[in-house]
Amino acid sequence: MITSLAVGILWTVASRVPSAVGAPLSSSPSPREGFFAPDFTLDTLDGGRVTLSELRGKIVVVNFWTTWCPPCRTETPALEKAYEQYENSEVLILGVNLTNQDSVSAVESFAREFELTYPLLLDRDGSVGYLYQVNGLPTTYFINREGVIRTVLVGGPMSETFIRSKIEALVKEVK
Repeated sequence: MITSLAVGILWTVASRVPSAVGAPLSSSPSPREGFFAPDFTLDTLDGGRVTLSELRGKIVVVNFWTTWCPPCRTETPALEKAYEQYENSEVLILGVNLTNQDSVSAVESFAREFELTYPLLLDRDGSVGYLYQVNGLPTTYFINREGVIRTVLVGGPMSETFIRSKIEALVKEVK
């Protein structure tokens, strides 16, 4: 138990994501629980675009990750299973790849390897990771229908049970 905790702490420190070089300071509030999720628009791996604010009315899980992150790789199947379970509902899972630390070809290979069907977004310049103050990987935000962040989890891997419990809590919130 202590070894697992020590390894988890070391990974969180070792996987710290550097800030975007030259990025302007954000005038928006810190992206934390109880605050509105900062808006962003990103390209998807399949050529589309997603704007977070256009998803109001849906529960959104935003997972920041890279292909080289071991806990990201471990939790990916759980995210895919949750996406498949809620696919035709009011829940959407978005995988935001920090592409400034990765490559599109690596993301394409990763998506094929894990047979991913949830939207994969490409943060090519790291600006969204910077906006969300991502300091470790993976980092996941659970956002309610009104666009308010309810849970932030830095580190992982998340289990399928944990993901579902957080989503179910948001589903039960009064509309």
